[in-house]
Amino acid sequence: MKNTVYFDLETQKSADEVGGWDRIRDMRMSIGVTYSTARGQYRIYGEQEVNALIEELRRADLVVGFNTLRFDYEVLAGHNPFFDAQQVPSLDMLAELEKSLHHRLSLDSIASATLGVEKTAEGTQALRWFREGKLLEIAEYCCYDVKITRLVHEYGLANKQLQYLNRFGKKLSVPVAWGDLPPA
Repeated sequence: MKNTVYFDLETQKSADEVGGWDRIRDMRMSIGVTYSTARGQYRIYGEQEVNALIEELRRADLVVGFNTLRFDYEVLAGHNPFFDAQQVPSLDMLAELEKSLHHRLSLDSIASATLGVEKTAEGTQALRWFREGKLLEIAEYCCYDVKITRLVHEYGLANKQLQYLNRFGKKLSVPVAWGDLPPA
């Protein structure tokens, strides 16, 4: 059975706190979450378990995420200098959509237009929760983002398209060919 792992993480610090977006590796993971199709369940990782998270990603047949190449993998590389994103077969939905649309979309824009669901919070809220020591809230939020990521990916596989809201609130469609992509 092919093991697709859906993945997201939250950080301890914002870009402003570490000196800008070119210092993503310094943001530090607070919580990482995966959903494995082989296990059929979620797994939550704290900062001290980052290497176990990296190993799960390395063993996957495919890792699916949203902005994983530019963001999440960079955060992981800040924890483990031996982490090489090139060793992880990945589908970054944001990167693929950006190739077609030539601009970036939010996961929320896609999920609300395609599935009629919205994220439960924003990354800035997860930063506040981290400062308050509310790791359970971060884990719940991150699990929900992973679920949305999975549902969006599965919808795209089944329907070969996604919907999104443009900056004027108009619902548009974009074709996707994720089933035809070799792992990156």
